[in-house]
Order: sequence, then structure tokens, then C-alpha cells
Amino acid sequence: MSFLKELWAFMRARKKYWLVPILIVMALLGALIVLAQGSAVAPFIYTLF
Repeated sequence: MSFLKELWAFMRARKKYWLVPILIVMALLGALIVLAQGSAVAPFIYTLF
């Protein structure tokens, strides 16, 4: 959790707000990969890419 606070402080201090959408998309894709590994939905997710 301290990593997220430190990252937010970095972005706020250096005015790097454009990184927020990139980080959100990366987190969503990571969660999709983790959730799809052991589920029956995996073949349908792979067809999206």
C-alpha cells in the first residue's frame, strides 16, 4: 500500500497525471489474466485478443 501512496505522490509532485489511465488499463488487464487462468470463460477471453 505504501507503494501506491508513493506512486501517487510522485505523479502529483511531477504533474504526471497522464500516467493514471495507463496504470488503470494495466491493472485491469492484469486482473483479467489472473481471473481467466482457471475459469471456463478463458476461451472466450482469448478470442478477444
